[in-house]
Amino acid sequence: MNKVLIPTKLDPIAAQILTKTGNYEVVQDESSDLSTLAAQNTDTYALIVRSEKVTPDVIDALPKLKVVIRAGAGYNTIDIKYARAKGIDVMNTPGANANAVAEEVIAMMLADARHIVTADPSTRAGKWEKKKFMGREIANKTIGIVGLGNIGRLVAKRLSGFDVELLGYDPIISNERAGEVGVRLTDLESLFAACDYITLHLPENDETRGMVNTELLGNLKPGATIINCARAGIIDEEAMRTAKKEKNIRFLNDVYPKDAEGDKSIADFADLMLPHLGASTREANSNAATRAAEQLIDLDEKGVSSYIVNRDIPQGLDEQYCELANLLSRMCHQLVGKANKPKLLETSFYGSLADFADWLVVPIVAGLKENADSSMDEAAARDFLDEMGIDYVSRQTDPSKGYGNSITIDLTSEIDASNLRKISIRGTVAEGIVMVARINEFNKLYFEPQGSSVLFLYDDRPGVLGTIGVKLAEADVNIEDTRNPHDQETNRSLAIMQVSHPVDQAVIDDISETIGAIAAFSIKL
Repeated sequence: MNKVLIPTKLDPIAAQILTKTGNYEVVQDESSDLSTLAAQNTDTYALIVRSEKVTPDVIDALPKLKVVIRAGAGYNTIDIKYARAKGIDVMNTPGANANAVAEEVIAMMLADARHIVTADPSTRAGKWEKKKFMGREIANKTIGIVGLGNIGRLVAKRLSGFDVELLGYDPIISNERAGEVGVRLTDLESLFAACDYITLHLPENDETRGMVNTELLGNLKPGATIINCARAGIIDEEAMRTAKKEKNIRFLNDVYPKDAEGDKSIADFADLMLPHLGASTREANSNAATRAAEQLIDLDEKGVSSYIVNRDIPQGLDEQYCELANLLSRMCHQLVGKANKPKLLETSFYGSLADFADWLVVPIVAGLKENADSSMDEAAARDFLDEMGIDYVSRQTDPSKGYGNSITIDLTSEIDASNLRKISIRGTVAEGIVMVARINEFNKLYFEPQGSSVLFLYDDRPGVLGTIGVKLAEADVNIEDTRNPHDQETNRSLAIMQVSHPVDQAVIDDISETIGAIAAFSIKL
């Protein structure tokens, strides 16, 4: 019988489910610290935690530990690399708290609109301040949802009874999927300009950190309300502080750089602050507990590994091909245009990579959306594509083409209701270097996809490459590497240049107009 240690306040349903199988002995203790419990239960096989820190010391104190499950989505409190080095699988339960967060958003909107928080103590004190607490209604307002993952779509569903117009921004979800929950997709700037309420549901990463900045906030209507139940770093605090003064906006917040007691840097301008209560419901706790128990059973009895977040790379697969798959996917997404919604993803795995086709689809999917978990399995990756409304085809390959170990990714996206754009890229690893071998009809590129690059597609004629170089030099951009293939059938050329730093869109537009480019892109990989 395997011992499961639960050193946290978790719904008892987890212990009940595990015990009922007859295969587990469960020790649950929320009052003792984890280090003490680890010392007392050195024969622990599986550990189920919430926010407890699972450090190398804790792992070393449990020599028989094989599984750690975070009953929740985030797992930053667990040293997943050390766990993998010790042969320990780490799992999470994403989505278990999605409804709780969605309902919290609605609660915050209503509480602020009707002054619930301040009116209660006033009335208890014997006051009658009806004029002071004049509120506003949510009905007939325009509400923007930034990020249409599980939580964002649930927010849309919960708002459907309020008779509101819903706008959404998400760089990958299809118009059809958004339409299923009553959301009309638009660009981020237009959303901020049109909405009375904006609720944020994005991960914090290099792409989203500080995204809500001075420029974006400048588009806001006076008196608009922003709700952040996602991540603190998405918002530029100083920009929000300034916008609040200038436009009298409302700011409702539930997330902070650290979940801990102490002064909060936004306290001077936030209108409503909660101590990260998004997942703090009995139902969410029960859902996470149930999922944790069921995932452990499925892992042990059926080998289901969908939610392992520190998977090993399969034996025989070079890790660089995982990097290649992810880079090609990200490059496809940028070249096809991130504002355009992916409709079809097609992949071809040549040589020995064909044996790892199911595994390699995961870094490809992760490349399309940065908050897709790169440690999910193939089934979870396909589920993610289905949720986003993206069809997936894994093509049979022809060994006679002689491509060796290489990967081809084709991404077709919707520009508008009647126009599609397709980008096809093939890459390989040569002499230990990840390389792009082909982009659309332009073959034998052997371009190393890293850093900042610019690409220009144009009708071939003398002098174009020089014009591009002059324009970049005028913008103080240095060219570090260049490929300039020509296609005789179309009489088109592709200029792909690795440059010293990201190029402003205004510079790209200027070059494009000057050379009459068919397409022009700036990408960062």
